[in-house]
Amino acid sequence: MRSSLDRLRFVEVFSLNAKIQSRPDLLLLLSLLPAILLTPALNRVNWSRLILAAVTFIPIVLSIVRLSQIKRWVWPSVLLALGNAVFVVAGNTFPSPTLTGIRWAFLAAFFGLTAAGLFSYLRNSGSVAQAELYTAVNIYLLLGLLWATIYLAMDALSPGSIRMGGDPADRQTELLYFSLITLSTLGYGDIVPLSGTARIVTALEE
Repeated sequence: MRSSLDRLRFVEVFSLNAKIQSRPDLLLLLSLLPAILLTPALNRVNWSRLILAAVTFIPIVLSIVRLSQIKRWVWPSVLLALGNAVFVVAGNTFPSPTLTGIRWAFLAAFFGLTAAGLFSYLRNSGSVAQAELYTAVNIYLLLGLLWATIYLAMDALSPGSIRMGGDPADRQTELLYFSLITLSTLGYGDIVPLSGTARIVTALEE
């Protein structure tokens, strides 16, 4: 009887731990999806871009929280997030393609580090549970954001390296779309990398 109760307690504790462990990954996933889906709607005028910046800030914070559970990854992510914030403020105060490009480069490094940290966790995980499935989806979305920010940095620092297919003024939406269709290997051909660097980077994403 006692053995059965102990077994039941163990199952309950294990189930509770699994739920607690999966919560940060689920929250990160639920923050990444709005950041991606709302970009076309909010990246239009100044006030809506401020909302988009706030929506994008949430997954950055949740990524840092998630990486804090993987000890060695947290401080580099904090430094990259702070670097991005500094250049966002600097770019808005002193508009410059160089400052904008550096801002996107910091954000790209942040997304890359987060994806690498989550992949490290996934690789060392001994089982495939709900938390690991959320982690895998998060890695996929972070890779899409990583390449989108790389393309945005290239577009700011080397204008004309990527030919836009739609509204060239809406670069953030266009290049996020380009990254996602390239990552999914669809490649409609409406956005084309022109420079050698842009072509190599695009090939690496494929």
